[in-house]
Amino acid sequence: MSDLVAEEQALDQLLQRINPRDWHKKKIRNGWTIHELVSYLSESERYAYNALAEGGTALADFDTLGGIDGIRKKAIRVGDGMRSQDIIEVWRGARAKVIEELFRAKPTDRIPTFIGTMSARTFATAKLVEAWSFALEVDETIVSEEEIEDTLRLRHIAWFAWACLPYAFSKAGVEYDGSVRVEVMGPKYSKWVFGPTDSDQLIRGQAADWCRVAVGFIQPEDAPTIKTEGDMAATALELVNVEL
Repeated sequence: MSDLVAEEQALDQLLQRINPRDWHKKKIRNGWTIHELVSYLSESERYAYNALAEGGTALADFDTLGGIDGIRKKAIRVGDGMRSQDIIEVWRGARAKVIEELFRAKPTDRIPTFIGTMSARTFATAKLVEAWSFALEVDETIVSEEEIEDTLRLRHIAWFAWACLPYAFSKAGVEYDGSVRVEVMGPKYSKWVFGPTDSDQLIRGQAADWCRVAVGFIQPEDAPTIKTEGDMAATALELVNVEL
């Protein structure tokens, strides 16, 4: 939970470096303006709070709005007519409510989402991944030419990417046997291993590259430290996608 708070605060600090006059002008790689991004984040927190505290009743929007694309189109319009200073305050207030609910939850509590239920611990990790991935986008395209410094919080993203492999394979219509092991090196020479220890299906390399591939920030061919052993591992590297 402390890492989630830190990751969201890091994104908030990046956004504060952008002149409010540019919020409707500057765009991240997916074409959203900064104002639209923060609108989306505030709506994402509203859905998160509804899932945690209100039984997930708002998830019915998936059908009424035509799936994830419809939800995103609605989300980026939430801040229409609002000042940039106001929409970022909406996001801050909304994420504080989510943090409060997550602190109350047990790690194993089941939380409804658009793709089914997940544990509260995994739900919190998904929120952390969301903040980190958008921070990458904002930092690269808006703030500076240098990438943000990686922290030990990458461990959560690296694990989440591995944990999402069954979903990624299912989404692609490819059978997955659960055999892939991920071994990555994080900051400060940390080594993180996920998956069956006796498997011959291996993805290894730097956690920074593995995580960036998983969130779609770079393509596998642009991650030189990542190597695979075995056909299932090679397919996993191509399919890994934490976008839920």
